[in-house]
Amino acid sequence: MSQGGTAPMRLLADVGATHVRFASQGGAAEPLQHVARYVCRDFDTLADAIFYHLHREGLPRPRSCAIGIATAVTGDHVRMTNHHWSFSTRALQSALGAERVLVINDFTALALALPVLGPQSMRKVGGGEPVAGAAKGLVGPGTGLGVSGLLRSDDGATQVAVGGEGGHATLSSYEPEERAVLDLLHRRFGHVSAERAVSGPGLENLYMALAELRGLKLAPGEGRVAPAITAAALAGEPFSSEVVTMFCALLGDIAGHVALTLGARGGLYIGGGIVPRLGEWFDRSPFRARFESCGRLTSYLRAIPTYVVQEADQAPLLGASRALDRDVLTH
Repeated sequence: MSQGGTAPMRLLADVGATHVRFASQGGAAEPLQHVARYVCRDFDTLADAIFYHLHREGLPRPRSCAIGIATAVTGDHVRMTNHHWSFSTRALQSALGAERVLVINDFTALALALPVLGPQSMRKVGGGEPVAGAAKGLVGPGTGLGVSGLLRSDDGATQVAVGGEGGHATLSSYEPEERAVLDLLHRRFGHVSAERAVSGPGLENLYMALAELRGLKLAPGEGRVAPAITAAALAGEPFSSEVVTMFCALLGDIAGHVALTLGARGGLYIGGGIVPRLGEWFDRSPFRARFESCGRLTSYLRAIPTYVVQEADQAPLLGASRALDRDVLTH
């Protein structure tokens, strides 16, 4: 490995089931450098990806490393939910020769980035205004469905990011056709989590289930990949548009539940890679109406603003960096 250049104080990683992103940073207030993205399936392990990145960028081994990863982090051994990578944090630290390796959930990292994202990084959908100092909620469909939030500690001096697995909570609906679709998914999967419908693979599940429900005969491979479904919807293809409409409606339900659970009067933020690509189509979807629709608590939710996080690539890296700072807590 090349030893040229100044040793970065920090190596930052955002590990999803499809892509892994890296960046280097000299310190908390310094800009991200050597930002790169790789396909996870091209590497046998996360360590292989890290060392490849360091070699390609001509970087020495870092002093510290912060990793946001798409799975529950409950101890030293980390195993991804939607990809085969698994590792020991202690073993990875030893292999890197780093003073510190911190591993947190990827949406915990994204939640920590929310306070440092500028207005250009977010697009507001619907009404409502944030309450200063109040909790913020976060959901985000990508390869999986991330859920987190940002809370203030009792003394108000620190910010605490929630590290949970809300994307695996049971999904339900009061809409008849949605209920019928979820029943079909129940026959296939048993437990139907939110992620089974509101994620990239979830969008494909909705497509196939709705087609089956309506008795549509699909050509082999027709519309079964999430990017093709969203592209067809944006182009105005009727059936794909209905599938993505259902996807957005269910996301609105989930986002409303998160906002109620956290008391997220500081705003509900939508991360992940799918929604930003929908652009203004998302604004016209049922998302906001379903977000607000909660009977006696409708007025409570109507006052909460919702935002699409536009900078999905760099925001989790910034959050991972903040997690290394002692004044930021994660639980």
